[in-house]
Amino acid sequence: MRVVVTGAAGMIGSNMVQGLNALGIDDVIAVDNLTNGPKYRNLLGARIADYYDKTDFYARFARGDFGRVEAVLHEGACSDTMEHNGRYMMDTNYRCSKDLLDACQAQGTRLLYASSAATYGGSASFREEPQFEQPLNVYGYSKLLFDNVVRRMLPGSKAQVAGFRYFNVYGPREQHKARMASVAFHHFHQFREHGKVKLFGEYGGYGPGMQSRDFVFVDDVVAVKLWFLQHPDRSGIFNLGTGRAQPFNDVAHATVNAARALKGEASLPLAELVSRGLVEYIPFPDALVGKYQCFTQADLAALRGAGCDHAFADVATGVTRYVNWLAAQPAA
Repeated sequence: MRVVVTGAAGMIGSNMVQGLNALGIDDVIAVDNLTNGPKYRNLLGARIADYYDKTDFYARFARGDFGRVEAVLHEGACSDTMEHNGRYMMDTNYRCSKDLLDACQAQGTRLLYASSAATYGGSASFREEPQFEQPLNVYGYSKLLFDNVVRRMLPGSKAQVAGFRYFNVYGPREQHKARMASVAFHHFHQFREHGKVKLFGEYGGYGPGMQSRDFVFVDDVVAVKLWFLQHPDRSGIFNLGTGRAQPFNDVAHATVNAARALKGEASLPLAELVSRGLVEYIPFPDALVGKYQCFTQADLAALRGAGCDHAFADVATGVTRYVNWLAAQPAA
């Protein structure tokens, strides 16, 4: 099976390549932009058949230069929710995806692509239906616009098309994302460098650290997408989260205790971590007022209805695994 992974050196893309390899699939064409050279490290140890820069790949794929491709796992995108250049965002996330979809349909190639929970924005409900889609930024809008294209074409689709609205993904191989890396990543490094982690204080009617998100471990994202790869008759747009919102306090609690365990220190309840100054609350930043989702929780009805019954890790389990992985990495 020949598979293309775009954004292959990114967090989810590189973990997808590893997941494909674990299934014995190594005829993998990796596509990315390695202007940020150190991203190559995410592909160390991965078995790939070829690599193409994104500026070369899309036109060549549309021409059929790669022969029979079974599926494209499209992870390539600009995922910086603070990027305000709408033209760049639309070119990267919408037009590129639309052209890829057209090429996949022309060749009978399956397309499994990354959407985002940012399509819901200010909504209080997270179900894959238009009435709940209220993006708060151009990133969310770029993803929603492509989802709507997919909705219109699905009835006449010649091959599987499945989009996945990622919630808050965390896990290995995200170090290149800098400020856009997950809360768990930042908490680990804050604790290592400063002996404490910082959380937002009160905001949006939520107490300190109680703003809640659906945090999903990257291994679970890979497992769900590989399930769909193995079920080519399942198409649609699906939430990809745990279906369980947990407060940021839970991430801090799990991170600090996992880091303490690595030093042979006992776990402590959150209240004691706060009293010891190991968890600190800071004022909510003005720059995020009105642009911040205080609560997200994936509705998994569509995913379960498709037959995917994958069991997702909770924050304590996933973050502990992630902290152990981070601690084992060589110093940059």
